[in-house]
Amino acid sequence: MPSIIDETVFGEPSRGLAVVYLCGALLLAGQQGYYVIVEGATPSSAGLLLSAGMALSGIAESLPKPRRREAGVLRLTAITVLVSLLVILFFAPDLITA
Repeated sequence: MPSIIDETVFGEPSRGLAVVYLCGALLLAGQQGYYVIVEGATPSSAGLLLSAGMALSGIAESLPKPRRREAGVLRLTAITVLVSLLVILFFAPDLITA
């Protein structure tokens, strides 16, 4: 009997979610680029980590259906990036806000 983690992480990729994640990553990266180029601000670490996590999720969801294992590895990497962002925000918020 397969577990729910096995079904969720190593399940078939969804093309609809791929578009959502990749567009979200593109919008966040564009926002960071705008603030750096036009406003002269320093890039935000939180925005870059969030954009990287969404891009990894989007790439995982855009892989072909037979490549479930590679998609699962990319999903786990994206989860690791996003959880590390939460850990940094909780334990050392100065790293993100500075």
